[in-house]
Amino acid sequence: MADVVFSSVQKQFGSFMAVDNLNLDIQQGEFISLLGPSGCGKTTTLRMLAGLEFPTGGEIKIGDRVVNDVPPGERDIAMVFQSYALYPHMSVGQNISYPLKKRRVPKAERAAMMAKTAEMLQLTPLLDRKPKELSGGQQQRVALGRALVRDPKVFLLDEPLSNLDAKLRGHMRTELIELHQRLGRTMVYVTHDQLEAMTMSDRIAVMEGGKLQQFAPPKDVYREPANRFVASFIGTPGMNIVDGALRHEGGRWIFEAPGISVGTQNLGPETRPGNAAMGIRPEGLSFGEGPIEGIVQLVEQTGHENIVVVLVGTDMRLTGRTAADRVWRAGESVQLSIDSNQAHFFEDGPNGIRLNRPLSSPGNQEAAQ
Repeated sequence: MADVVFSSVQKQFGSFMAVDNLNLDIQQGEFISLLGPSGCGKTTTLRMLAGLEFPTGGEIKIGDRVVNDVPPGERDIAMVFQSYALYPHMSVGQNISYPLKKRRVPKAERAAMMAKTAEMLQLTPLLDRKPKELSGGQQQRVALGRALVRDPKVFLLDEPLSNLDAKLRGHMRTELIELHQRLGRTMVYVTHDQLEAMTMSDRIAVMEGGKLQQFAPPKDVYREPANRFVASFIGTPGMNIVDGALRHEGGRWIFEAPGISVGTQNLGPETRPGNAAMGIRPEGLSFGEGPIEGIVQLVEQTGHENIVVVLVGTDMRLTGRTAADRVWRAGESVQLSIDSNQAHFFEDGPNGIRLNRPLSSPGNQEAAQ
């Protein structure tokens, strides 16, 4: 196993900065997800770690070794691609053992290592089949087996589940979690799917515009987003973001927007009056009574709950959750309240930092106004 450290890493393509001043300290044995929208720099980061791209600035270390200029084959890493990249003319067994053959591992030892890996991934009955005879999930397991058989220090996974259907993705997520628990190897996983990142990771590195926005355990990314981008990107449905202003009155802060007023004392000392944004997750809204009036626009019935979109004023839409047995109709008037204990406040701007004190800090939080 090995630590992986990015120190002030940059990657520039011409005038375009794909990765900008990235600092990550990944501990040995961790499962880390690089999460963000398309073009955020996560795949470029993984490719630099793999040696398929070379940084234009900064330093990358695997263990105690700086690997900036080390060829991919000498980094003791294994990579699993989105496309599986299996050899169609080879059997499952041959695909799995091919990396060992290239390294000139003796045939008997090679066969034993391949058999052990196949058993771990429940591929033993399929060893004589060709890739075209396998399902998508089976092909993915073969690609994993080809990486596992090498027993590398670090596993790199580039959106390996994105070609699978929803049910199979869920099954493979479970398999990967169990696999990581058994192996205890460092794994770096690239995805744009927040559900994958939230359910599988020890920590998540959220990226946007080539920059690291937050690096923290899943529950902290969800409960204490570092800035407005992270808050809006994490969560399904997404966090409601309301633009307005903060003012200080009577020892407390009050956030105001058209039709909304929320008071709190849980803001940090750097908070200043003026333009700001409030974020509230759907579970932070209560339906049925409260000072906020709106019109139901849309109801999504998921079976175990309803997702309700409400229009407040002329152009503000808030999304909340209700019990499955409470069905609101489009066009129906509704009253809402906001739980200020669950409200987040951000500086003005698309990446405005979160102003709330950390949850571990003391402070009195009020009910919604």
